[in-house]
Amino acid sequence: MRTIPFVKASACGNDFLLIDGALAPPDVADFTRRICDRHEGVGADGVEWMLPHFSADLEIRLINADGSAAEISGNGTRCVAAYVCSQQGKERISILTGAGLKICSLTARRDSEYEFEIEMGEAVVEQEVPLALSGGEVRGIPVSMGNPHFVIFVPEFPGHWQARSAEIQRNPRFQQGVNVEWVAPAGSKHDLRARFFERGVGETLSSGTGSCAAAVAAIAAGRAQSPVKVQAPGGTQSVRMEGSKVFLRGPARLVCEGDFFLS
Repeated sequence: MRTIPFVKASACGNDFLLIDGALAPPDVADFTRRICDRHEGVGADGVEWMLPHFSADLEIRLINADGSAAEISGNGTRCVAAYVCSQQGKERISILTGAGLKICSLTARRDSEYEFEIEMGEAVVEQEVPLALSGGEVRGIPVSMGNPHFVIFVPEFPGHWQARSAEIQRNPRFQQGVNVEWVAPAGSKHDLRARFFERGVGETLSSGTGSCAAAVAAIAAGRAQSPVKVQAPGGTQSVRMEGSKVFLRGPARLVCEGDFFLS
């Protein structure tokens, strides 16, 4: 029976399977759906397919749990950096993503947990726009971190935010889909609380690019000041601005490794 080896890693509860891209089967989308299934597979929010590259330490291609492709995951990139560090001992790792080259710098390590700061590049923050939903209008700020986001500021998270997020994702404004962030205050200008509903996955415990989008939108709107700690159910990440560049810091933990049987 043919098997495909994998490593599972988690960044604040946002979990990924890391697999050598040379082992990808012909139907990558179908395989990714199978291995990411939390009942019949290993379970994950997506697969980071790792490939060699001539000008970076490696290239990664992200496939979401539903088989759709995505430009980048900040948490997934950090998980890959943790794996490379564990294998090669490198503390500065260059990773080519679908949203460009990202540099991951190791800031701390303890056993199988690694903390990295990633230079995420520049964000594109648009003006707040209204969206008409079945339950009433919502207003949000479109943000690009190399992938699309829609950031909604609320005093508290509504009980039906997941259903409203799914409806936002179906809005024709977002032809390429969108990641939805609900953002609430957390007591100071340097703290935010967030909930994430991501393309191709649904609700996630955390999001790297989502944390960046939430922070930069809040800074642009005068609701926060850099650096910003973004608190999510899976843990807290820190986002800071250096000029127009965005930097994301947080942990990544190597969970396990194994072999997935191909039927």
